[in-house]
Amino acid sequence: MASQTGDVILEARDITKSFNGIRALKGASLALRAGEVHGLNGENGAGKSTLIKIITGFYQQDAGEVLLDGRPVRFDRPKDSQDAGISTVYQEVNLIPERTVAENILLGREPRRAGLLRKRAAIAQAQSILDRFGLAIAAKAPLSSLSLGMQQMVAIVRAVAFDARAVILDEPTSALNGAEIDILFGVVRQLRDEGLAIMLVSHRMSELYELCDRFTVLRDGRFVVESSPAELPPAELVSAMLGGIRLNETDRDPEAHSRRVEELRAGPPVLEVDGLSWGNRLHDVSFDVRRGEIVGLLGLLGSGRTEICKAVYGAIRPDAGEIRLGGEALARRSPARALRAGIAYLSEDRRREGIFPGLSVRENLTAAVLPRLSTLGVVRPREQSDIVARFSEELRLKAAGAEQPVAELPGGNQQKVLLARWIATEPRVVLLDDPTRGIDVGAKAEVHRVIRALSDRGIGVLVTSSETEELLALCDRLIVLSEGAVVGELDPLSVDPADVVGLLSATSAATPVRTGESA
Repeated sequence: MASQTGDVILEARDITKSFNGIRALKGASLALRAGEVHGLNGENGAGKSTLIKIITGFYQQDAGEVLLDGRPVRFDRPKDSQDAGISTVYQEVNLIPERTVAENILLGREPRRAGLLRKRAAIAQAQSILDRFGLAIAAKAPLSSLSLGMQQMVAIVRAVAFDARAVILDEPTSALNGAEIDILFGVVRQLRDEGLAIMLVSHRMSELYELCDRFTVLRDGRFVVESSPAELPPAELVSAMLGGIRLNETDRDPEAHSRRVEELRAGPPVLEVDGLSWGNRLHDVSFDVRRGEIVGLLGLLGSGRTEICKAVYGAIRPDAGEIRLGGEALARRSPARALRAGIAYLSEDRRREGIFPGLSVRENLTAAVLPRLSTLGVVRPREQSDIVARFSEELRLKAAGAEQPVAELPGGNQQKVLLARWIATEPRVVLLDDPTRGIDVGAKAEVHRVIRALSDRGIGVLVTSSETEELLALCDRLIVLSEGAVVGELDPLSVDPADVVGLLSATSAATPVRTGESA
């Protein structure tokens, strides 16, 4: 039986959680009401994922409590939360492509008689569930025959088909096209109208304001505010997520900065990106980077900054657009071709897309230049050792030795190994995606020193960061992104914080934004 609209179904109250002595949540709270879509907002590291995993039984909190219908509950495993009526649909579709749609929807709940599966009854039952949501999907079709967007719909239907009372949607539109997003929105509104409590995690401002009845904002693991879209317009939501923007004008000489920018702009671009588009993630993105210039991609999580870096490097294939290096178009782009042309890329996820944890510092640092150090497939050890020694000294790498496993190093020194790997390739352009993420203040200062040294060598640098202040302090110029589009360009030393917030809260390049300074 559906709860009355407005009743609090699920509540997390003053949740605290630490990992290895580091607090991920510090008194975070959230209340999901029947018949509402509730947005959970916050930047990288705000604690959203940790809070969701506590609510769904993946983690157990250190302090605070989770309440269901006002009564404290403890979920020791995900199945406990599922049995209680809490369903979660993650960004990555977690279904079985080799099975039919009906088999995926009814997995574990198949109609049986005398222990035998009733196939016709199963298909009819699944089809009635699909029809309930107006989805033009055949229950007997193989799941693999559906688009990724329609597979996402099947995942949502499976999550809510059986006694669900609360559903958590984690970035549900990330891989959907425009028509599929419209279908998803219709399903979400129907679930809301049926009295379910819905949590929506999305980094798209337009989606949040179109779907949500209420927001909760987390920052640095703490509860910041709960409000409605009418009471919390986009610029104020962004301010709540970022906690205010502090400018670092005292650390830089404005006159020297102006002279430097003027000199850089007088030279030709080393990297040109023209009309880059990819699905619903990037929309006609254009910008350039000069030789020796540090250009920052400034945008909230999900704004397209990572996708731009990967598209330039050839790790994803855009639908449209051209990338030129030194005035020459890069054809048939791939990471290997990009690296040979002089483009290096440091991923934001050093654990999964950076280090080789089972290998040594030496092996990790020289991985990208082994062809240059080899004769007939045999590595020349002296030259390899010389490169390791040179860059270990240059980047002030702290390790027990070149043979130490890289996984034993702290995060800041792992990042230095990766930076050294790409600098050793003698690139013309370096793409640094959130290079100081998850490292301490001292290591962050060292990474900044390395970035400035790259610039001094005439290498073009394109850098992103989860911290706006970092880009304001480091970059010569900022390209501002919102929902996969370029919405402005800023001078870090002349910008007003209100301008930054206004641009970050834009929902498209066509959104009118008032700025104090002309970039």
